[in-house]
Amino acid sequence: MLCSIRTYTLLAVLALLGLFIGAANRVQAQTYQIDCAILLCLSGGWPASVPCARARTEFIRRITPWPVEPPLQIWRCPMGASYRSIAPPNDPSRFYDILFSGQNRPRPQSTPATEHITTEVTILKLDDPDTRLLTKGLAFQLVQDRADIDISGPEFNFVRSIRVYDVRYARQHESGRDGDCNRSATISLGTYGTQGDFSWARSDPTALPDAHTGLERWGSNCPSIYHRSVFVDWRDYEGRYGFEQINY
Repeated sequence: MLCSIRTYTLLAVLALLGLFIGAANRVQAQTYQIDCAILLCLSGGWPASVPCARARTEFIRRITPWPVEPPLQIWRCPMGASYRSIAPPNDPSRFYDILFSGQNRPRPQSTPATEHITTEVTILKLDDPDTRLLTKGLAFQLVQDRADIDISGPEFNFVRSIRVYDVRYARQHESGRDGDCNRSATISLGTYGTQGDFSWARSDPTALPDAHTGLERWGSNCPSIYHRSVFVDWRDYEGRYGFEQINY
């Protein structure tokens, strides 16, 4: 049963990516496309495909210094697009209902988040490039710096699982005068909140995941260490672990 759900999820991811990425040349709001692709590919464990390869490249580029950005900017993907007209059956804003329908339970209607800001975007129907789907006054309802629908449920834990460790520097050395071990480090941890909002907090070398390399001898005797890196890890929709590290 688990295998069939996994297969369904990956197929849904690939099919939906085709819907979004295939329409990219006909859509002016290009920034939406890559973050929707990152969201879908991350949830499916980065399936092997050209769209997912591009999405992962952008995901990693954003944490390549400098500056270090949120690797997933979920507020750029209009999941809860609101229209004042009846949406067509192939409306891309419904992709979450499709993606997570393998849970064998009805999914509640997406609840718009509060504190909306309105941005006018012109986008074209996927099946009719000559017809405007959104016109002036029929705008996406977007939320600044967080998802525009309620993603507090456990099915979106893969978003909140993303952690970004910005190791600005970590230095350990022995003082030549008195033999003391001098250690200093500046590390920030970036995490996602309940609604996909991203924030930074102070961290330290002991909090780095086991998969991180370069500070294994930190605190052991006093070998000379100087290390700088950005490390990101995550778990996909099914809980499988993944990570990337960039040293500089």
